[in-house]
Amino acid sequence: MNKRLYLRMGFILLALAVMLGAFGAHALKSMVEGAQIKTFETGVRYHFYHAFGIIILQFVPSGIRYVNRTKWAARFFLIGIIFFSGSLYFLSLADHFGLGSLKIVAGPITPIGGLFFIGGWILALLSIKGGSKKEI
Repeated sequence: MNKRLYLRMGFILLALAVMLGAFGAHALKSMVEGAQIKTFETGVRYHFYHAFGIIILQFVPSGIRYVNRTKWAARFFLIGIIFFSGSLYFLSLADHFGLGSLKIVAGPITPIGGLFFIGGWILALLSIKGGSKKEI
């Protein structure tokens, strides 16, 4: 994957986060309880953070050796959005759609997504090429 593809992916994820945020702010209130709305909002918030992270990674100056880490950091963010935010979206809406019995499966997926977020930030850190203090 090249930087242009990651930028497109990041912008698409941001557009999706805006749509989900609007859904959560308007339509969701008539469908679920207050606690489920907060869960949904948490999913949207982390979705936003990590979509921005994917975009920001494309501008991190890195040496040839480090570019692969940047790509993997972006991939980890994408997987984190799917697992973490996606599971929170599901957990918020499961009862409304009669899928409450599947919450036991979706619940453990959330922290796995969180681990992908953490791993992505660590990879982002490791993607920065070392240099002299003058470069900073």
